[in-house]
Amino acid sequence: MIAVLQRVRSAEVRVDGRPVGAIGRGILALIGVVAGDQPRDADYIADRLLRLRIFPDAGGRMNLSVADAGGALLVVSQFTLAADTRRGRRPSFDPAADPEAAAARYRELLAALRAAPVPVSSGEFGASMEVELINDGPVTFIVDSRRARRDPDRRPAKSGHEAAP
Repeated sequence: MIAVLQRVRSAEVRVDGRPVGAIGRGILALIGVVAGDQPRDADYIADRLLRLRIFPDAGGRMNLSVADAGGALLVVSQFTLAADTRRGRRPSFDPAADPEAAAARYRELLAALRAAPVPVSSGEFGASMEVELINDGPVTFIVDSRRARRDPDRRPAKSGHEAAP
């Protein structure tokens, strides 16, 4: 499962011009489900969304999670994140999960997030959506559950740019 996380001041998703989800300060998460993703992938992405410390503390350091910062989550399915763009000029969507499996993983992700004490809003799975946001920073991260599966104990070397634990 691939997620693009954007720290936002506000975000809204519309279907056919009507709002279906909106948040103020928080994280807009674009979610792509890859063929072979399992419930554990949804759990991993939910954990990252809820626990990554990407909001500034009083000292301006990224030290607060979305809950710590009093933010919300807007989760939007986006199968194009699973595209293979390495060859040719037209993306291949073969790596994307089939719609039934993708919908199941997306629902599992939403259920895990809604069990947490953070407001969660969402788009409409499978719909053509318009997403509007005011990016905050900009601060954007890509989270890929498959990379975590390959290297579960991998910890990058400290570069001096990370917030203290």
